[in-house]
Amino acid sequence: MTPSSPPPAPFLDLNLAPFPKVEPKPEPPDHHPALPGPIDLLDPLHPTPGPSPSPSHDAVDDERAALFAEYLRLARLFAAAAASGDDHHQLSLVTAPTLAPTRAANSSAVVARKKRKIRSADMVRASTLGLRDQLYFRDVVRRTRITFDSLRSLLLRDENKADAFEAIWGKRSRPDLKAATVMGDRDLWLNRDRRIIGAIPGITIGDVFFFRMELCVLGLHGQIQAGIDYVPASRSSTGEPLATSIIVSGGYEDDEDSGLVLVYTGHGGRGPSMFKHCTDQKLEGGNLALERSMNYGIEIRVIRGIKSNLCPIGKIYVYDGLYKIVNCWMDVGKSGFGIYKYKLLRIEGQEEMGSGILKLAEDLKVNPLSMRPAGYLSLDISMGKEKFPVSLFNNIDDDREPLLFEYLSSPVFPVEAFQGKTNADAGNGCECISNCSASCYCAKKNGGEFAYGGHGILLRGKPLIYECGTLCQCPPSCPNRVSQRGMRHQLEVFRSKETGWGVRSLDLIRAGEFVCEFSGIMLTRQQTETLSTKGHCLVHPGQFPGRWVEWGDISDVLPNYVSPNFPCLPGLNFSIDVSRSRNVACYLSHSCSPNVFVQYVLFDHNNVSYPHVMIFAMENIPPLRELSVDYGIGDEPVGKLTM
Repeated sequence: MTPSSPPPAPFLDLNLAPFPKVEPKPEPPDHHPALPGPIDLLDPLHPTPGPSPSPSHDAVDDERAALFAEYLRLARLFAAAAASGDDHHQLSLVTAPTLAPTRAANSSAVVARKKRKIRSADMVRASTLGLRDQLYFRDVVRRTRITFDSLRSLLLRDENKADAFEAIWGKRSRPDLKAATVMGDRDLWLNRDRRIIGAIPGITIGDVFFFRMELCVLGLHGQIQAGIDYVPASRSSTGEPLATSIIVSGGYEDDEDSGLVLVYTGHGGRGPSMFKHCTDQKLEGGNLALERSMNYGIEIRVIRGIKSNLCPIGKIYVYDGLYKIVNCWMDVGKSGFGIYKYKLLRIEGQEEMGSGILKLAEDLKVNPLSMRPAGYLSLDISMGKEKFPVSLFNNIDDDREPLLFEYLSSPVFPVEAFQGKTNADAGNGCECISNCSASCYCAKKNGGEFAYGGHGILLRGKPLIYECGTLCQCPPSCPNRVSQRGMRHQLEVFRSKETGWGVRSLDLIRAGEFVCEFSGIMLTRQQTETLSTKGHCLVHPGQFPGRWVEWGDISDVLPNYVSPNFPCLPGLNFSIDVSRSRNVACYLSHSCSPNVFVQYVLFDHNNVSYPHVMIFAMENIPPLRELSVDYGIGDEPVGKLTM
């Protein structure tokens, strides 16, 4: 095909700090033949008028088909409810008592739904941002992801209860779809008032997502089913469709993916449950948009879907950066039908691909010395004291400092932690024979609910969490025993040019997962005052900001949401001496925009003045990405631990 001379670039080149106010162009309502007229509750983002487009690039994927089928089912339910005028019934999803126990019964601020914002076709590009703006947008994205994860986890916890959720959604509905829909109704989807070309502020190459709907919520890829996201010709300023992102997940037999070079097959030409083609593809919709984007030189965001047993749907999504389309042509596919192929090259100068890092991390766990012949000072500085080895890596200088300390996997508490009135109920424990329920003794100590959901994911941060302990009769498999089981991932202490010593994981860590514990010698207030004058290296737990408040916070959905304030935690006056004995947590670097946070936990004693200092993930943390915590010491970076 011979393209015509391209007109001037159809997007603005703007520095988004913040985005200028852009009035969205009207978007035609979306119709589906199975629905009673237009709906706007979860915009399917198929704006091309006329007959339904051909099956999308990954429509044959079982997860995609199930997701879209579930969406249509929910849309019908909402459309029917809307027709009946029962607005309060629709809204009971997010006003159930389990999500807002302190909500006022008739709060209009809670029940009032916003009209779904129409997705704009106005295109902008984010030019280079300063550090302050990068942190701002990263925090906006993190906040949105916390809301999505927290809402999804709470919905998952309650999905088997006979409450308002079942009345609206049914027992087998998808919590990720529910969470996305509720956030859309509250105008919490990002980048709806502009279509960003290229990199999206706040999203980093290598970021991992466990649910496809999260890509839509963030605006990284706006199609809930189709593999090609594009602005349709009817809404483009040039009168031509323009593509912005694609998802590569092995949905077509003719795809060729070697990482830096990608040959992507256009959409269409096959049945809803077929891997092979059954008819010729057409140069229309997303296919035409990719061809036009090639001619205009528009970079394409590439997200790869990778099979994983870590995700409930069996697949994770990794953002791999920007590619340029360098060629497109019509070819005969392996099934004998005409297909459109697009050759994409990864733009140079970007960070390493997230999918490549995932593969490297897996290889490092199997045979680290074959992947890194030089740099390892120890394959396990814990000497078998942790469930997983803690490696020590330095390929920068001759510093071997972590080898000079005794590795202490658990903290050593002062004697008074197990004595006195503050520990008077230490002899009590639950009497549950099997896993604990919400009516057991330990649940009552936690305010009537357990802190963890499925797979040990923290549902909401609290001032203090009581886990079942040594005096409880429940088995080790009890879901209220999480952090006491030790590390769940293989960590590595490494030398960094930016932060001195740092910590990273060889595993993908899910948001809300337990990471590790701060270990050392626990000192009383009097001991702290004495040793602080002698140059000892001390960590002060009372100095950590209460970032546990952020995890599980759904105040964006429920304005009257109140963070948990029970169990109570008094002021912490003890310190942790890590001058001679320490563990991997002592090498966490400082950040005012951290990806892990401190949560206080009790399980082996009940003295609230000396809780365990546990570390949990604030977001999905890809392998080999440095872990950082907020030490509460301002904006200055911290290399070595000098608290």
